[in-house]
Amino acid sequence: MSADIQPFDWHRMFIGEMTPLFMLEIVFRTVVIFAWLLLLLRLSGQRSLTQLGPLELAIVIALGSAAGDPMFYADVPLLHGMLALALVVGMQHVISVLIVRSETVETLLQGIPLEMVRSGVLNLENMRRANLSQEDVFEYLRREGVRQLGEVQRAYLEQNGTFSVFKHPPGEAPPGLQVVPPWDLEPPRPLTGANAGPLVCASCGSPVDEKGDTACLCGGQETVPAVVDPLLHAS
Repeated sequence: MSADIQPFDWHRMFIGEMTPLFMLEIVFRTVVIFAWLLLLLRLSGQRSLTQLGPLELAIVIALGSAAGDPMFYADVPLLHGMLALALVVGMQHVISVLIVRSETVETLLQGIPLEMVRSGVLNLENMRRANLSQEDVFEYLRREGVRQLGEVQRAYLEQNGTFSVFKHPPGEAPPGLQVVPPWDLEPPRPLTGANAGPLVCASCGSPVDEKGDTACLCGGQETVPAVVDPLLHAS
């Protein structure tokens, strides 16, 4: 810390060494840079970033850095910031064109969709590749109204980070591993009657032998009863 800087100097922390009139310049700089950024994004046809992949995240970070400095640093000319923003948006446009024209570039920058569930069984290998836990996948499935894994024919983690879930028609789903309620609130428990199903692996949801003596192919040692509708006994 410089000897000239006094800790908790409120004037320095909130106002700085600039004259109060510089506040007005900050307002002007912010309006100019923000309007320029909106214009560039509009011209580039940039879609709304509801989910950020690696490319989109890099663009957002670069835009934030390029747009932030000219807004309030007196020694950064506005034209420098506007040029940097134009370059970032221009590169994004070029990369988008390359992604459309080249599957190799698309795979390199955005990856490929990953199958998370097939016929009511979790794909643990793809979950590890995507750095997702069982509870992460269950959270996505609950958003789609899935109560147990048997309802899911296929579920994919798309390139933009969203989940696509294809379910059995109502009333045709076999019993499966409980998805709701969340296990942190209510772990699976033994069931009886029509709502009880066969034993399944607690790790992936794959059916196991009724005695539960054989470990699942995924390596999971724990078994739990499959369930037709976990909310029937939770209410």
